[in-house]
Amino acid sequence: MANAIGIFGDTAGDLELFEASLRFLADRGARRFLFVGGRYEDLDDWLKAKRDEMRAQADYSNGDFLVDVQRFLIGLDQLDRPAAFGTAWELARATEELMRTKDRVLRTPEKGSLQYQDPAVPRKAVDIVGDVICCVVYDKNDLDKEDMLNAAVLVHGKEPEPKVVQIGPRAFITPGRAKGGPRSTVGLLEQLDKQLVFSAWSLADGKVLIDKQPIVTGAKTKVSVK
Repeated sequence: MANAIGIFGDTAGDLELFEASLRFLADRGARRFLFVGGRYEDLDDWLKAKRDEMRAQADYSNGDFLVDVQRFLIGLDQLDRPAAFGTAWELARATEELMRTKDRVLRTPEKGSLQYQDPAVPRKAVDIVGDVICCVVYDKNDLDKEDMLNAAVLVHGKEPEPKVVQIGPRAFITPGRAKGGPRSTVGLLEQLDKQLVFSAWSLADGKVLIDKQPIVTGAKTKVSVK
């Protein structure tokens, strides 16, 4: 599923939940992720925690450590790697692949956060699924007319439950909240046979909440730039 993007947000500092969301969506074909806010720095804190864990594990055998890293990575990428690790070079390679995860996560800050006030941090982001432009933002109230003109799909966080709202040729999509809603939920946007569809699940039990709901779009493929 080259055109599958996992969507989640509102992990609220729960790094185990952040990792569980990544794993769950990776298992369902996501190789890229939209983190729609709720606590912008959760990605940075999670990566730091994984690095600290690697350093702490250096005291036991390289073989045991590398098997653990391999088990973690296997759900996040499809790169070929040796069946068993055992050298310092392989350890460095595994660590580098883990760090690349950050590049696969597109994120947007929530209002009130330090990142939201930082002019160097975009409040909105743009990604493409197939040939459809998606505008990503935490709070849909931050969307403006230009966003509506440029994007066919508008992905946002903050909502308690996953849903799709279709307004003409544009769709508003939210994955619900990984934490803080009625249940912990995540979503997946993918292109199947040239049709864009959205699915959502409950993380706790894997229950399907939205099953490949078709998204009708105006298929925007160009962005206007001021």
